Amino acid sequence: MARVRRNNSVSALQEKISYQFRDAILLETALTHSSTGKANNERLEYLGDAMLGFIIAEALFLKFPQLSEGHLTRLRASLVRRETLAQLAREIDLGDFLRLGAGELKNEGWRRDSTLANALEALIGALYLDSDVGTCRAFVVNLYADLFENIAPDMPAKDPKTALQELLQAKKMALPSYEIIKEEGAAHLKTFTVACRVAGLQEPVIAAGSSKRNAEQAAAEDVLARLDAADGEG
Repeated sequence: MARVRRNNSVSALQEKISYQFRDAILLETALTHSSTGKANNERLEYLGDAMLGFIIAEALFLKFPQLSEGHLTRLRASLVRRETLAQLAREIDLGDFLRLGAGELKNEGWRRDSTLANALEALIGALYLDSDVGTCRAFVVNLYADLFENIAPDMPAKDPKTALQELLQAKKMALPSYEIIKEEGAAHLKTFTVACRVAGLQEPVIAAGSSKRNAEQAAAEDVLARLDAADGEG
């Protein structure tokens, strides 16, 4: 049986987000985890993911007119990643309102990043259906206000491998593959040479480092630079 973690009325959530749903069923569905059965928030999550991506892309496009497509895509990826969404969900105490199956409730599923992120996307999808694009945009922009105030063109400050993975995910492209093609030197002075293959680049990118990780990071950084250059030419 599905239960709310705390006995919080959804009216408290609507007060937190400054929006009153006309269709209460939409809101209840957005808050219902798949562990409860078929009537859950997965379809709304799909819609909310698309709306969120569009609204964030539009906001970044307007805020940073000088940035390339690749750079904008990386910034968007950092803003719509699971950890960011979970952080925003916690700021509105979204976990307190989720309807979870008995197993998820026992395992404190309301704390899980993936559950919170998915529920926030579902909430955005539900709000869009209950209102219109303008209202949905205003909600998302307000939700992200602090993040947008502090974001800078050189963000995200992530390691190259993570940044590359998020960029490719945002572009709906296959993830990069890394292969050690050479390992040489004494045990305490080894040099690793790595090939990184990415769809869109005809040849693998080769880089070396004092460890496998360092070599992969160097290769990922080179790939990001090449993709940026390709975006600039396009």
